[in-house]
Amino acid sequence: MQESRVFPPSAEFSALSRIGTLEEYRRIYDEAARDPDGFWHARGQTIPWMKPYTKVLDWQPPAAKWYVDGQMNASAACLDAHVAAGKGDKTALVWVGEPTEDRREFTYRELLAEVCRCAAGLKKLGIKAGDVVSIYMPMTPELVIAMLACARIGAVHSVIFGGFSSEAIADRNEDAKAVAVITADGGWRRGTQLPLKKNVDEALKKSPSVKHVIVLKRTGQPVDMVAGRDVWWHDLVAGMPTDTPPAAMDSEAPLFILYTSGSTGKPKGIKHTTAGYMVWVKTTSEWVFDLRDDDLFWCTADCGWITGHSYVTYGPLAAGASILIYEGAPNAPHEGRFWEIIEQEKPTIFYTAPTAIRSFMKWG
Repeated sequence: MQESRVFPPSAEFSALSRIGTLEEYRRIYDEAARDPDGFWHARGQTIPWMKPYTKVLDWQPPAAKWYVDGQMNASAACLDAHVAAGKGDKTALVWVGEPTEDRREFTYRELLAEVCRCAAGLKKLGIKAGDVVSIYMPMTPELVIAMLACARIGAVHSVIFGGFSSEAIADRNEDAKAVAVITADGGWRRGTQLPLKKNVDEALKKSPSVKHVIVLKRTGQPVDMVAGRDVWWHDLVAGMPTDTPPAAMDSEAPLFILYTSGSTGKPKGIKHTTAGYMVWVKTTSEWVFDLRDDDLFWCTADCGWITGHSYVTYGPLAAGASILIYEGAPNAPHEGRFWEIIEQEKPTIFYTAPTAIRSFMKWG
């Protein structure tokens, strides 16, 4: 079905928007085209730097290096900067589980403390800057915490979609030479407990580089724990400090690896570096979604995909907004679950996929 209808924004909506008119958009576009270095320098100044950059872009085709000589930390840009600005008591993350009674909420100060504890635990295991950590988890707060904890110490996270098989985990572990896997005993999906830890155990038969497995107790299902390799999340973070300092990372230091789906061949690991990515996702969060720091933003993507990285975790948190994440499927325990969550949590911006919209239409 294709329609050519146009729905112009209301005057009230335009007046409140960061980019309220087509003329304003064209002005910004022309500015970026006329002076790209100046344009991206201005955007670069919207994130905190631990060491200022000396050049916006070093373009030696095909290689591009952004914010040359600068140093920053993605975790600090998402958390510390807002706490330092006096917004520590502001809601950072609201989580709703598939079981309807499950709900947790974190302020920016609380989320920072949890990230610091996890980061300290990873360091205690010997994980260091440049090491790759695979993350195979359900959509829980600990998934976001694990991503930011890796970023805090300079480890490179590789998030693997929780619906993938043990073979897919093994392939990604082996290609990235992951030294650790962060997972959970299981996760919930349409009322069924997914065997995440069991899948990891099977994958590790083909993942010789992995030395540590951190396991979140989510569903309570029985799992095998290998002595000397496996540790429960709650044991890892127990007694850990809440002030683990963020590592100063070069602008071009890798932040994460994310693999393509493999639908057209062997999955390919795409490496995203730190500063250029952070500037981009903060800019697009603010300009594409008109995101403000008083918004509660619900992006329904899974963090196993780039949309989840960019618009569940890094972009909205860098912008100082509040994020809403949901663990389960849109039709569990019933087809009105998303609307129930919207009524209860009252997100101000809802970002989902056309496939989901078509399902909503079918469900009525």
